[in-house]
Amino acid sequence: MTNTCKHCGNDFPITETDQAYYEKINMPAPNFCPSCRMQRRMTFRNERHLCQRNCDLCGETTISMYSPDKPFTVYCQDCWWSDKWDAQDFSQDFDFDKTFSEQFQELHRKTPKIAAMNVNRENSEYCNITGDVKNCYLIFGSVYSEDCMYGSPYYSKDCLDTLVVRECELCYECTDCRKLYNCMFCHDCVNSSDLLHCYDLQGCQECIGCAGLRNKKFCIYNEQYSEEEYKKFKAKVDLCDSKTMQALQEKAHEMKMKSPRRFMQMAQVENVSGDHIYNSKNIQNSFFTDKSEDCAYCAQVVDLKDCYDNNYTEENELCYDYLGMYANKNVCFSLFCRHAYNVLFSDYCVNVKNLFGCSNMKNAEYCILNKQYTKEEYEKLLPRIIEHLKSTGEWGEFFPSNIAPFGYNETVAQEYFPLTRDEALAKNFVWSDYESPAPEAEKTIKCEVTDKPFRILQPELKFYKKLSLPIPSKHPDVRHQERLALRNPRKLWKRSCSKCNTEITTSYSPDRKELVYCEDCYLAEVY
Repeated sequence: MTNTCKHCGNDFPITETDQAYYEKINMPAPNFCPSCRMQRRMTFRNERHLCQRNCDLCGETTISMYSPDKPFTVYCQDCWWSDKWDAQDFSQDFDFDKTFSEQFQELHRKTPKIAAMNVNRENSEYCNITGDVKNCYLIFGSVYSEDCMYGSPYYSKDCLDTLVVRECELCYECTDCRKLYNCMFCHDCVNSSDLLHCYDLQGCQECIGCAGLRNKKFCIYNEQYSEEEYKKFKAKVDLCDSKTMQALQEKAHEMKMKSPRRFMQMAQVENVSGDHIYNSKNIQNSFFTDKSEDCAYCAQVVDLKDCYDNNYTEENELCYDYLGMYANKNVCFSLFCRHAYNVLFSDYCVNVKNLFGCSNMKNAEYCILNKQYTKEEYEKLLPRIIEHLKSTGEWGEFFPSNIAPFGYNETVAQEYFPLTRDEALAKNFVWSDYESPAPEAEKTIKCEVTDKPFRILQPELKFYKKLSLPIPSKHPDVRHQERLALRNPRKLWKRSCSKCNTEITTSYSPDRKELVYCEDCYLAEVY
């Protein structure tokens, strides 16, 4: 079965497995293709664009993902979690003469919002969407990390400028890596230590400029050296000398281009497609997926079961078209709910069950548009509302992006589906023209790429000295974009193995120059 995307106009398949899933959760097949569904969800997630504004309850200055020009009531984290207010005070009756989107937008605009979504943080005020972090600065979507800055570390310590690293320590400028120690400028490396400018290394130690190695030590540009020769070469590598580092980076890139690429990064999987999938089974068209089963069209998720179209979330079951936070079951078309059960079309609700169209509620049950009902009233009214959504064409679809609380350019959608201002507005997305005030000039460095000023903090300076690294000359946002550019698109193509010509499904498009091997050819090459 195929359908035509209402957003981009492209045809997309709906497989028999997909149809069985939609029947299982009693939902219609989607009218948006997987990419457009992901893009739509992402327009509701602002990670990195933070600013100062005053809490509308206590008046104190706080760090917020909502800029001061946004027409919302915003509470600091302490006030939002407190008992000083009740989300039911903003409730409204369901109006069958209006679309649901109109009514939810009205509720969403007036209900107080949490300035930044952080749980169990310590000395980590300048972070967003984190849990259990300590002494961290400008990290986003991270959990269980300490003394980290600029990036998205998970279960990590003393890491700077990262993009999705897990269980790493003392690492710098690492992207999509796991279980590394004292590594710098690495990409897709696992279970290794003391690496510099390496790609796709596993079980390696003391390597420089290498690619595609397994269980090696004292290698330079994929050549084996004695320990003495290696240490002599390493001693001459001055990380603060730009010419030396440029030459090393260029040689490492040359090795990377020569090295065969695995058609997808994976480990301990069965029946999967996508990229960066680990310890999972029956996963289709998904990316950065761990410990999950029977899922499809997901990205950056952990511990999911029977979930479709989930992003940036963990520990969910039977959740569909959902984004953000964790520990949910039977939650659909919602975002940033936690410990939620049987929830539809809701956002930022915690410890809740049996909700429809609710916003920023805590410890609630049997509510519609934040209004309390009895169990009997709720179960009688909900089917009528669902029939109304079917008549308006809203049933089975996520919130429309034009009611998102952020500008498209403020969200992660811009990172994976970049648009100009005119392009975004033409597609009915929101755009933000807000500019945060620049920091005081005498305390900043000017970015060599954008001229945008940025600060160097004392803990950061201590890290650079410890690793003999130069102070960066590029703004953190530019460094983040450069790490993103190392990744493949979250899209799959058919192409042939560069060695045996077997057809493979991979995130490397057929027009790319890299050598891309099927699993058998790749394993034969690296082991």
